Amino acid sequence: MAKGIFISLPVADVGRSTVFYEAIGCTRDPRFSGDQAAAMVWSDTITFMLARHDFYGTLTTKPIADVAATSAALFALSCDTREAVDAFAASALAAGGREVHGAEDHGFMYSRGVEDPDGHGFGPVWMDEAATDAAMELA
Repeated sequence: MAKGIFISLPVADVGRSTVFYEAIGCTRDPRFSGDQAAAMVWSDTITFMLARHDFYGTLTTKPIADVAATSAALFALSCDTREAVDAFAASALAAGGREVHGAEDHGFMYSRGVEDPDGHGFGPVWMDEAATDAAMELA
């Protein structure tokens, strides 16, 4: 098995969240999805596990963070082009997400900030690798 990451996120409504994650480009894996949770595959190595609050509570003894009020984590997801960043943000907004900030253009890097319906933060980002290396050498 290749190394990967499975990110468990507490959500209020698995169905609503599934629609959102499909809109931003994830595919639901029915093997690990049901009433309590949905496995949403972003890439061959990244899966978001959307867990209903009561089910998520069985995974930890800590209280579940209210990500609508506080920031717990931000997820930067790479996109192939600037246009893909904008398409990601547009899809997120159309599927019930919220824009946190508009485009940030640093020349070598372009990003947006959105939240899912529960408040989990995402930053679709495009980077020009060659220009990034050059910019970091100047820093």
